[in-house]
Amino acid sequence: MPEKLLTANEAEVDRVLAICNACRYCEGFCAVFPAMTRRLEFAKADINYLANLCHNCGACLHACQYAPPHEFAVNVPQAMAKVRRETYAEFAWPAALGSLYKRNGLTLSLALAVGLALFLILAMATTGSLWRVVPGSFYAIFPHNLMVAVFAPVFLFAILALGIGVRGFWRQEHAGPVSGAAAGEATHNVLRLKYLDGGHGEGCNDEDDRFTLARRRLHHLTFYGFLLCFAATCVATVYHYFLSWPAPYAYASVPKVLGIAGGIGLVVGTIGLFWLNLRRHPLHQDISQRTMDRGFIALLFLAAASGLVLMLVKSTAALPLVLCVHLGSVMALFLTLPYGKFAHGIYRSAALLKWAIERRQPSRLQLSED
Repeated sequence: MPEKLLTANEAEVDRVLAICNACRYCEGFCAVFPAMTRRLEFAKADINYLANLCHNCGACLHACQYAPPHEFAVNVPQAMAKVRRETYAEFAWPAALGSLYKRNGLTLSLALAVGLALFLILAMATTGSLWRVVPGSFYAIFPHNLMVAVFAPVFLFAILALGIGVRGFWRQEHAGPVSGAAAGEATHNVLRLKYLDGGHGEGCNDEDDRFTLARRRLHHLTFYGFLLCFAATCVATVYHYFLSWPAPYAYASVPKVLGIAGGIGLVVGTIGLFWLNLRRHPLHQDISQRTMDRGFIALLFLAAASGLVLMLVKSTAALPLVLCVHLGSVMALFLTLPYGKFAHGIYRSAALLKWAIERRQPSRLQLSED
């Protein structure tokens, strides 16, 4: 099969990496540079792989003697960021929805959440159940099986779409067999966000060139907050279907403890990430992706914050209204999951696994010499 032509953004990464490969000053910063040195030239698959391996910490930009305003204008983080979005769109499934990566911004995300919430509010208003005290749990308003019937297909579609997309990315360049050691290393690097330490343990560079661990810590709060909320849902599902323990659950129960801890982590993490996004220097990022980043952050915040408020207004007349806002936010999050910022975590994890496999094999240069 003939090699596909490089896009303009991929050609820029190819140009930048050729300069980096001659310099190699940043070789110890992150996985991108040792992976780069195993290649003398960069095909489309190589560029897509290295772009998703980049964590956009900014360390190489601040260390580079050829960074803007130098005439070489080497900006690895920004060049890689532009290719990453192209990667998501190229491997999107169904392919026709790949263009959503360009339009999935803050306005669209909030409009979708508000629109879905208003739909639920109007539906409840027509039945006279919008503003009333509901005994028991919110399942008295929306039955458990109804919510499963509505949300499960959307969530499963999102997982399917992401799975098919990352499968295409994985097969673009065969990495070799997955060993236990490689899988363990990749999992360790994903869970610790290893490459957000700037290559030296002091963290990413902020807008005025200082090192900070804030971005790494806020990513951890958001990431683990999301996992805890997902775990709470999974435990509640087991309780409901396998143990015949229907909601509501006590505050000391496992689902509630996981959900509260996850919700707080998500709220704190998303507020911090939004603040950092507003302050980040333009050279550190692809400006055109800021609305997509902020849209995803906003939906995560709305889903988490409304979920926490939902517990506070239990047994009050405000419960139906808050429930509509929460369900609208969660549905909007699920609908945009395969075509927004969430994809970067999936593709980056796959790239880290590729790197863990690749570094255990002879490089192409060694094979060519043999």
